[in-house]
Amino acid sequence: MKKTVLVGVTLAAAVMMSASAMAADEVVLQIGFENSISEPIGQALEKWQQLVEEKGDGSLKLELFPDSQLGSKNELIDGMTFGENYITLADGAFYADYGVKDFGIVFGPFLFDNWDQCWTLTKSDWYADQCAQLEEKGLKLVASNWKYGERHTLTTKPVEKVEDLAGMKIRVPGNQIQSIGFDVLGATSTGMALDEVYQALQTGTIDGAENPLATLYGRKLQEVAKYLILDGHVKNFTTWVMSADVFNSLTPEQQELLVSTGEEAGLYNNELVDASEEDYLQKMKDEGVTVTDPSEEVLAGFKEKAQAFYEQGDTFGWSDGLYDTVRAAMGAE
Repeated sequence: MKKTVLVGVTLAAAVMMSASAMAADEVVLQIGFENSISEPIGQALEKWQQLVEEKGDGSLKLELFPDSQLGSKNELIDGMTFGENYITLADGAFYADYGVKDFGIVFGPFLFDNWDQCWTLTKSDWYADQCAQLEEKGLKLVASNWKYGERHTLTTKPVEKVEDLAGMKIRVPGNQIQSIGFDVLGATSTGMALDEVYQALQTGTIDGAENPLATLYGRKLQEVAKYLILDGHVKNFTTWVMSADVFNSLTPEQQELLVSTGEEAGLYNNELVDASEEDYLQKMKDEGVTVTDPSEEVLAGFKEKAQAFYEQGDTFGWSDGLYDTVRAAMGAE
């Protein structure tokens, strides 16, 4: 084995060279996301950054870039497949578009009855298999225990029942799963980056948008859309994804640090999301938003329409019997 021998090097020079080598080995991962830093998820990312700094040896650092500063979610994920050192927030609907078709079902409308079913699913063999398939596509899931929130619908015209969505243009993230998920409810889905939604609502290009309350309020959409229905059409747990090649290039210690602190920050995030729901709702009401809290009968109408989504397995390229497989994996009766 070839060894490098330092001859005639002063102690000070050796220290400087060692420091330089350490600096060269430092890994900085850039976390790009669409949300505001003031949202619960932004605050939890600051917690993740802090945990990496406190629990690590300084060789791994996280830099945060909110408000789409690094580009759209799709642009970041595309970059990851070429080995860029990004981390971003994404969901099963996006992973379906990147080749793991069955993963998309987790973003189907009204799939989960409660949050416990989400966490049961993420710990199942089915979920582990989806993660392995995604890694084969070059994408590594770092954490899956972050609650993004229940997704509701904010519109420029009143929506009090599912029939009111007929013909309305509703912004969704740019993926097939979420587009068809809203189309089956009678709306016309419009894929669009989150930072374009405010102006699109303001100009009438779209009639509404859907997202958790924290994101709707964080983007100030209540200023240009004054009707909110608490339909909770998706219980949105989310994940943090990065290049599999970049993850594999980290030392085992760095990998463990990134994953363990990501999960710890996820628990902190979930507490913030739960605590903020009523606050965001009251703020929206105070700013003139009319809020509709639908009855079980009205929600049943939404769920009945949503069943058409799960009958389109061939369109999505799903495995046979996927809906029943996933319901069983999540512990649904």
